[in-house]
Amino acid sequence: MNTGTMKNTNLLPGKAGMKVHLKQQKIAPYIFVLPFILSFSIFFLYPIISTVIMSFQEILGPKDVTFIGLKNYRNMINEHFFNAIWVTTRYTFLTILVLVPLPMILAVFLNRRKTIGRNFFRSAFFIPALTSVIVAGLFFRLAFGEQDTTLVNMILGVFGLPKRTWLQQGSTAMMVMVIVCTWRWLGVNIIYFLSGLQSIPVEQYESASIDGANEWQKFLRITVPGLKPVIIYVVTISVYGGYAMFSESYLLFGPRSPGDIGLTLVSLIYQLGFFENNLGAGSAVGITLLGIVMLINMVQLTLTGFFKKESD
Repeated sequence: MNTGTMKNTNLLPGKAGMKVHLKQQKIAPYIFVLPFILSFSIFFLYPIISTVIMSFQEILGPKDVTFIGLKNYRNMINEHFFNAIWVTTRYTFLTILVLVPLPMILAVFLNRRKTIGRNFFRSAFFIPALTSVIVAGLFFRLAFGEQDTTLVNMILGVFGLPKRTWLQQGSTAMMVMVIVCTWRWLGVNIIYFLSGLQSIPVEQYESASIDGANEWQKFLRITVPGLKPVIIYVVTISVYGGYAMFSESYLLFGPRSPGDIGLTLVSLIYQLGFFENNLGAGSAVGITLLGIVMLINMVQLTLTGFFKKESD
């Protein structure tokens, strides 16, 4: 009897320990995921839900909130809104047109061992991404100023070209915004494409050389298809970055640009929410902007075959 009792008492702690261990294995994944769930809920999910609710309200103060239905969305449809969509869409399209092929070509050159000073150029292209956007915006605003003594106009004068008021005309203002974006993000996209080039087997280029392919044919038939996942990623983040652009426009033109030539959708949200103290209208534009970006990215990812399952 005593021996059986001792055996039972020895087995119980083992079973209890096993149960505790199994419980820990089940709980552990949730513990590790909990920080992400909390941060996602606090900094992403809650703001979106709050913005959706605010878009149906008229907010005159912390305690003066009135539900007005779709009035903010109806009032949003005006000349300023359509102009903001046009400016933002043009800006996004032009930045993609520049910041996909240009960094890809530069990455190909910087990936070659024969390129002189390639490490220097890699660092030089990436430095603008580390520069404060305030410093960059002030520099470009002064460089493309209206006076004859500004940097760009002085350079034009050296070559006998007419001087221009860069930030007062729609076409030139858009060009300046694209130049600022290219200067800031060219190096980052080069890094993306350089990392993608490392995944392309060297044997493919060697086989193409044996078959008599030139450099251009190698680029079109090996490099571009091999960089397709990187291209899709760069285009996706460029769509988001283009439609979310605000700081460059604000630093170049201030809170209001002449003739709305620099008015983006985020600038319109800023004007409505903080200048006109109409948080409901600003929230309606923000939700519309979210829908536009999601729709464009979904179409772009579908057309590029991102959602297609790979064949076995």
